[in-house]
Formats: sequence, structure tokens, C-alpha cells
Amino acid sequence: MSDNGNEDHLMCPSAKCDDGAILLGVVQKNGHIAFLSEKLTVNNEFIQIAHKGRMPEKRFRFANTCVMSGCKQWTGKRCSVIDEVIKVILDTVEEPNEIPDCSIRSQCRWYSQCGAKACAVCPEVVTDLNVA
Repeated sequence: MSDNGNEDHLMCPSAKCDDGAILLGVVQKNGHIAFLSEKLTVNNEFIQIAHKGRMPEKRFRFANTCVMSGCKQWTGKRCSVIDEVIKVILDTVEEPNEIPDCSIRSQCRWYSQCGAKACAVCPEVVTDLNVA
């Protein structure tokens, strides 16, 4: 699924709320992510407002450039986050017929690794900065 020539341009769909990050979606009351249909770039004004209250990563999902070996979740070849989530939630399920809309799918590290299975479990993931 992955095009090795494109590795440097893949995005992490569970990034921090940083200037230049992409706002992927909003965490709903049920804990699932409601994805935005448009690709919106986060700026410093958004960051300042978002930090008033709970951590922004507990209320929103962000994407940014995958830093590969610069991340604790990197195994040397893959992102372990999506592998673990799929293992826990979807291990025995086939690739779904429908997947949620996503503004970064063509650049997504998780989609590149795992295809539609990643998209099926992605709405379940809320970023935990205590682990990242």
C-alpha cells in the first residue's frame, strides 16, 4: 500500500495541536471523532483559544507531518499506534465497505500502512499526549 517514494510526505493523523497542523475533526460526547470535510490549517490564534480549557488533543484531532523515528510510536518501519488499535478493535474484521470522509487520506500514514481498516478504526482514536 505504501509508496516508498512518498514516505517523507505522509502525515500522522494523531498529532499535537501545533501551528501548521491540520484540524481533522472534533471529539464527540461518545468519544468518536466527527471528521471535517475540509482541510483546515491550525494557526496560533486557534491554538491560544483551544488551550483555554481541557487539552486541545482531548477535544480535537490533528494531523501533521509523520516524523517517523522522531516519534516514540515508530517501530523502525511502521507506526505502532494504528497496528495496536486495529489489533484491539478490528483484528478479525475484513476491510469495511464504507469509510469516513477524510481530508488527508491520500497522505495518511495509517492509511498507507493498513488501508481501509485504518479508516474504520480512526474515529475511535483520541490522542493521548502522555504516551506520545
